[in-house]
Parts: sequence; structure tokens; C-alpha cells
Amino acid sequence: MRPINDTPLARDGKMLIVAYDHGLEHGPVDFEDVPESANPEHVFDVATHPAVTSLAVQKGLAEAYYPSYEDDVSLLAKLNGSTNLWMGEHDTAVNWSVDYAADVGADAIGFTMYAGSNHEVEIAEEFRQAQERAREHDMPVVMWSYPRGQGVKNDKKPGVIAYAARQALELGADVTKIKYPGSEEAMAHAVDVTGRTKVVMSGGSKRSDREFLTQVKEVIDVGGDGLAVGRNVFQRDHPERILDALEQVIFEESSVDTALAAMER
Repeated sequence: MRPINDTPLARDGKMLIVAYDHGLEHGPVDFEDVPESANPEHVFDVATHPAVTSLAVQKGLAEAYYPSYEDDVSLLAKLNGSTNLWMGEHDTAVNWSVDYAADVGADAIGFTMYAGSNHEVEIAEEFRQAQERAREHDMPVVMWSYPRGQGVKNDKKPGVIAYAARQALELGADVTKIKYPGSEEAMAHAVDVTGRTKVVMSGGSKRSDREFLTQVKEVIDVGGDGLAVGRNVFQRDHPERILDALEQVIFEESSVDTALAAMER
């Protein structure tokens, strides 16, 4: 496998992944504040911003929209996912194969892992199949590493998040997407235990510009490699402004104040 820095997934060793799998995982509720965000073309247009290194979507969106954007957007194929209408123990369906994602034009694959779920063993085996097939296609693998299920009492506990980050390294992911563990110190620990696996922070729910950018800055300052963000971009009326600011923080390693000034410009 070639180094991540030599793939379209990264730029100068850093990543800004726009995740747009929310229509499946959360439903249309995530699009209500900014109705145009329900239109995939709107978010694909957003992903042409020079700060964005890839766009993560499910199969249907990739089939329908990516052919019109293949020259301007790097595709991260989110292979598995399920609706939040499911009421059982955390599980996730594999919705397309690595081979088919490659045929559609994907540059990388993404896969959710639920450590602590009663279905963890089966999900890990599905991840193995996808990871090994991705190696044959020379495609980077991003693990959405989310500890959830009956084995997890507190999925926000720093030790649990660090465990999930380490799991990505142990199972062969090139990048792990983890929740913010609550402090800069805890984030540093999560980065330290992942070895050569890259670490990006999950953007999470929308919050104020300063709070959001401060967390991203902490990730970069402790050696993290970027961000995978959805709602904090597409739930804004002017998503290009926050992307301008994120470009400053992630790729230029600028201060939060400098990034906020970039938004105003």
C-alpha cells in the first residue's frame, strides 16, 4: 500500500473529509435547517472547495452524482451503513463491495466499526474482507471507529475512544475517524496509541464557529491529521466560509483567530 500522502485522500499529509452519509444514518432531519443540503448536488458542489480532500457518500449518491464531479472531487466510498430506525443492537449493513466502489471511481473506502456491539465479531470479519480487497486495489481504508453497544457504558469516555482508535491500527485501517474525547490531553493520548494509522476527528453536531475550530486546532496541535465533517459544513448557509477557516487551521496550522478572520473575508 502506497503512503497516504501519495493518495488523493490527503494533501500535505493532512485530510479534510466531507462526510455526507447522513441521509441514510440519520434521515432527512439533518437537512431541515438548510433545505438545499438535502440536494446531493449542493453538497457535491461544496466538496469542490480546494480545502476538501475527499467526499464520503453511500452507493446510491456515488452512482447518481459522482460521474458529474469525478474531475473535481475525490470519492471516498462509505461501504456500510444502516438507518437509525433499527432498534436492535448496533449493527451495520455492507451496501456495496470494494470492487464495485472501484468501478464507480472511488479513491478510498470507509467502513464503520462498532466495538462493544454484540455484532462486533461479524463486523470485524466484514471489515477484514473489505480491507484486504482494498489493498488489491491500492485504496486507502478509513475506519469510522465508534464504540457502541451493550459492551460500552460510556462511548464518550477518553479511554474508550483511545481503545477504538487503537483498534483501527490493529485491524489495518490507514485512517481512523474518532469522536473528540473531551480534552486536548485525551486527544493527544488517542493520537499516540494509533501508531502509523492517521487520526481524524469526527465533526459531530453543529456548534459555534469558535468552539468547533478550537477543537480542530487541538487535534492538529497534538499531531492529529485532520477532520471528517458533515453537519458543521452542510448545515451552514455559507459552507464555503467554514471551509476557508478549516483550510487555515488544518493545512496552514493557523490560529483560530486567523481562521475566523478568513471566514469574514
